Amino acid sequence: MTLFSQPQPPRLFPEPFIRKWMGVQFGEKQAAQEMFLDLCRLVGHPTPGEYGNPEAFTFEKWVPGGFADAYLEERFGWEFKGSDADLDAAMQQLLRYQVHLKTPPLLIVSSFRSIRIQTNFPGMVTTRHDLALPDLAQPEKLQLLRSAFFAPADLRPDRSVEEVTRETADLFRDIVADMEQRHEDPERLARYLNQLVFCLYAEDTGLLPDQLFTDLVSREYRDPTAFNRAMGDLFAQMAQGGMFGAAEIPWFNGDLFNTADTVELSPTALQRLGEAARKNWSSIEPSIFGTLFERALDASKRAQLGAHYTGAEDIMLVVEPVVLAPLRREWETAKQEMGEWLAEGAIDQARQRLDAYRQRLASVKVLDPACGSGNFLYIALRALLDLERQAIDFAAMQGWNDLTPQVKPNQMQGLEINSYAAELARTALWIGYIQWHQANGFPYVQQPILTPLDTVRQSDAILDWTNPDKPREPQWPAAEFIIGNPPFLGRRSWNKNLPPEYIKSIDSAYKGTVKKSSDLCCYWFEIARQQIAEGKSRRAGLLATQNIRSVYSRGVLQKITESGGIFMAYPDRDWLLDGASVHVAIIGFDDGSQTGKTIDGEPVEQIFANLEPAVDLVAARKLPENAGIAFRGANTSPFDIAGDVAKGMLSSGGNPNGKPNSDVVMPVRNGADLSQRSRGYYAINFGSLSLNEAALYQVPFEYAKQAVVMNGRPLEGNWWQFQQPAKNMVKAIAGRSRFIAHAVTSKHLTFAWVEPGTVCNNSTNVFAREDDYFFGILHSHIHEVWARAVGPQLREKESGSRYTPTICFETFPFPEPTDNQRAAIGKAAADLNELRGKWLHPAVEEGQPALSAAERKGRTLTNLYNQRPTWLVNAHQALDSAVAAAYGWPADLADQEILARLLALNLERAAG
Repeated sequence: MTLFSQPQPPRLFPEPFIRKWMGVQFGEKQAAQEMFLDLCRLVGHPTPGEYGNPEAFTFEKWVPGGFADAYLEERFGWEFKGSDADLDAAMQQLLRYQVHLKTPPLLIVSSFRSIRIQTNFPGMVTTRHDLALPDLAQPEKLQLLRSAFFAPADLRPDRSVEEVTRETADLFRDIVADMEQRHEDPERLARYLNQLVFCLYAEDTGLLPDQLFTDLVSREYRDPTAFNRAMGDLFAQMAQGGMFGAAEIPWFNGDLFNTADTVELSPTALQRLGEAARKNWSSIEPSIFGTLFERALDASKRAQLGAHYTGAEDIMLVVEPVVLAPLRREWETAKQEMGEWLAEGAIDQARQRLDAYRQRLASVKVLDPACGSGNFLYIALRALLDLERQAIDFAAMQGWNDLTPQVKPNQMQGLEINSYAAELARTALWIGYIQWHQANGFPYVQQPILTPLDTVRQSDAILDWTNPDKPREPQWPAAEFIIGNPPFLGRRSWNKNLPPEYIKSIDSAYKGTVKKSSDLCCYWFEIARQQIAEGKSRRAGLLATQNIRSVYSRGVLQKITESGGIFMAYPDRDWLLDGASVHVAIIGFDDGSQTGKTIDGEPVEQIFANLEPAVDLVAARKLPENAGIAFRGANTSPFDIAGDVAKGMLSSGGNPNGKPNSDVVMPVRNGADLSQRSRGYYAINFGSLSLNEAALYQVPFEYAKQAVVMNGRPLEGNWWQFQQPAKNMVKAIAGRSRFIAHAVTSKHLTFAWVEPGTVCNNSTNVFAREDDYFFGILHSHIHEVWARAVGPQLREKESGSRYTPTICFETFPFPEPTDNQRAAIGKAAADLNELRGKWLHPAVEEGQPALSAAERKGRTLTNLYNQRPTWLVNAHQALDSAVAAAYGWPADLADQEILARLLALNLERAAG
């Protein structure tokens, strides 16, 4: 905390200050500190001695490897050099020191002639203010210096790195849109624009001569041919190094400039390129750079350009536990050993241990087998560099100041099916790598500036097409760590998104390895598991849809737990995918060697294939006693009909068989009808009637015939019957006075009684029971806990789950109640149903106003359970107590204990 909250009256005026220091002898250390004291007096700030807190404001602030000449906490770090020529080196020193100075908002370097103030606000673009000593006679320039001492926030840039990155992506979108009208080859244009992007970055970071590219665009934007010719010449020089006009061009090399295949831009595109050149490209954010430019250049993703992106913090949820955690543990061991050697005076051994650890980091290979435009790889590269920075800082504390980072971009390996995305990934890695060096004060002196990144290649990650007639599982590059975000695509969506031959090839290549019901991302999990099992990889961290826990997809996780182990999981987490918010599971796994395990960051003893810590519900088996009771409803399409049409059919007669149409025109219920309000729809249901028998119901039959044709279906086979006639269900509910149904997917697990003669469609499940006891068990908390745990979850827990009879019901162990317990459950269930019925359909009492139409419309099961009034809570508590008593359990068991006991019952009965 500062002792002076307000500026003190200036004790030195600008003119005397300028006269005194303009003629000082250069290079005198004592003069530098005296000059700083005069600066304090000039702006009216206490000197370090007057400040009274040497930890917060001092000369010679110690940091590993050196000292900052001056330091004011939460304000600045300051380095002094004797001449202006040394200011760049001084800034690099401060960049090295900044972490140990608590990342001050300003970095200031000065000589006896000038002062340079550089902003250092996280997430904001970097701005620079250069003040020559005579400038301090100007009030506005003196105020800049005063703000550095008193109010650094006044110098905070008004633009964030993200904003600038988005704006540049917007400009490139306009360039692409303009060029698409000229029918340029998309991939050729994309590669050329990628080269231009790197030139913009290289110019603003000093890799190309200052303003060379910007001046070229400004000079030639009216003459596309001249600009195109000039760019071809520039790229040729960047590939080998040489002269471009009077400017000396460094040797860039790399993949990026080995082909000078330029595309002649239009005048409009060149004008947009000129606008882009005026942006500050030195601060562009590599973790979003690739994503935004991929959206700009891909017409199908262009609408997502303004949408959010997956940021570094989210990606670190994978990188930190999977890649960094074991390397950090190794670093702690290395530090302990070095400390022991240093204490014994064995300096050479300590230095060798340090060098061995740095070489270890330089040998790490990271693979993203669905790398897209490189976000995961860039974050992993940056994290490795940050870890090596810790080792270099440790060395500096021992006086070993000759170290520079050894981690390189070619340690990052990527597979990406889209050639442009792979190119973007390479560029993002190089930009991020160079940017890290400059931001951390390490001069970037590599020659050539770029080297080929053939470790990121265009490739299909899940099919090896070496033999096009018989694609097979591929061999991924060997890498210690596998990370990434494989594509999410549920099996039901494959036909809409993947070519039929590709689907056929996947099914053939993975026959017996991955279940056909699996999400597409599961194939990445399986190959990663194999890589680990074969010793080609050590650990993996991949994203999946949160539905990977379901019975449809979790087979791959079960195999992982058998051949290794899951050590980290986020079973249900918000994530941004292609600009949309989705819910994912994040899963880290290895060969089973890691003992510490976490779910949602909290330690657990074990993680099972359903990503639960305590109960392995994957082990649950179907119980014979539950068979033949629960069914999926019938697929009534295209035989659904609106209420008014149905009433017309029901009122018409004259069928040649003399029977009424009510035999085949029945009320239909879908999931929404049960949980919301009935739509009043009907369905034409010919059941198992023959074609001739069905035709005798003349009006319904002709209507059904026309509906089938309109629906694009041929009049062949049993076209007049439901596609899924659910004959077993019809047989099971036949002759019952009522049966139970509920919505397959729902926020609340609610069940309802349905009258016979009603068709329930395939968005419902049907239970062929008519007793209150059974209804009560289904509506109990114990059953709901089981159903939600074993059933597939929807988008997130709050949205509900999917109830699949074979998974949720046929595995559920019912209690074995006494007659009194069965009666108690039945009564509690009947009471619950009666109370709900009176609330859903209230009677009009004499002297009381009837509900309005809007109020009646709002009386739905969903709304009731959203509100959960006290009477409903009480009714469920009574039911839950009765059900718990039938199991012989306490009524207040925790959900995990309920699951454990139910699983034990399931396994006991399945075995018996």
